[in-house]
Amino acid sequence: MTTLSDLRALIIDMDGVLYRGNTAIPGAAAFLRWLRERHFPFVLLTNNSTLDPQAYEAKLAAMGISVPANQIVTSAVVTADYVARNFRPRARVYVIGESGLTGCLAARGLTLTDEQPEVVVVGMDRELTYDKLRIAGLAIRAGAAFIATNPDRTLPTEAGLIPGSGAIVAALEAATDQKAFIIGKPESPMLEMAIAQLGQGVAHTAAIGDRLETDILGGQNLGMPTILVLSGVTHAAPADGPVQPTFVFASVAALEAAWRRDLGQ
Repeated sequence: MTTLSDLRALIIDMDGVLYRGNTAIPGAAAFLRWLRERHFPFVLLTNNSTLDPQAYEAKLAAMGISVPANQIVTSAVVTADYVARNFRPRARVYVIGESGLTGCLAARGLTLTDEQPEVVVVGMDRELTYDKLRIAGLAIRAGAAFIATNPDRTLPTEAGLIPGSGAIVAALEAATDQKAFIIGKPESPMLEMAIAQLGQGVAHTAAIGDRLETDILGGQNLGMPTILVLSGVTHAAPADGPVQPTFVFASVAALEAAWRRDLGQ
């Protein structure tokens, strides 16, 4: 049985774990400071593709949370890496998404266009229009590869849950009769990149998140310890079912308190 004392590194989700919208969750900044004081390796990993790592660094700083961009991995970064490695140089890509996604794709030398794209990439887009869905749907039906940054159907904010990338993906899947290839959690590419960056191995690296169907399932599929926090989308520990976290805490503040007790602090 894995204990908190067995852990050597953490992969930490952001939305619903460290903040909701632009409001920090109580105890989040203190928890990360505590990890840093212990020289405990961690990376932040988010399915949200709307910002790049540098923008997330600034967003966190505005909430009093200090994490450098090189410790932040986003689905936009991993999606751009996947497209750049698996399609021809300067491949033609149509994007439904925000600046974090378009910036990462452009930085890899890909051609962003709505004319005869070879690839359609879909992420969270708060300026979604019918015309964007129309262009993407026609391109997919014409043979373009259909890639989604993540399957999250909702996004936790201060006001409650709002439609996420997965809701847009679902609309296009319904319109095209095609399933998207998913990059983000629970699929493995993002988690594998973070595990490699931390270098502590799967058995001693825990995934922390607020979603059973992405954060916890993704870690479980790779054989990682998982930590569910109830500060975001999920509000109760699962009584049964195939997705079972290793640990459940109300928040990262409660996790820190339990961990300190295990360490005798």
